[in-house]
Amino acid sequence: METRELNHVALLVSDVEKSCEFYAGVLRLQRMERPAFDFPGAWFRLGKTQELHLIGGEKTERAVPRRRANHFALRADDLDAWRQHLQALGLPLRGPVKRPDGAIQLFLSDPDGHVIELFTGP
Repeated sequence: METRELNHVALLVSDVEKSCEFYAGVLRLQRMERPAFDFPGAWFRLGKTQELHLIGGEKTERAVPRRRANHFALRADDLDAWRQHLQALGLPLRGPVKRPDGAIQLFLSDPDGHVIELFTGP
């Protein structure tokens, strides 16, 4: 028996359309087809095989971003270009931060306060 891969990350969101605008417009993720569940949501492609599943229809409380909060990380191609893009949109960022292994990180939050790390490898 073995675990083969991370398939998807699922996040509860308060407003599916607002979250879709963020993930498609700000992070430039590709929206993908979603099965016809009986609750609102949306799916996005994360790289080649992983996915982000947004789940709506439940009352949610805004996550409180913390320095070492629960988060998910996306490997980015040009962190400086991403920083400039996000700053131009007026989004609050933390970083760039250099990890002990040499990777560079930026942190931001989605409309519900979920923390997202963008990084370039060491």
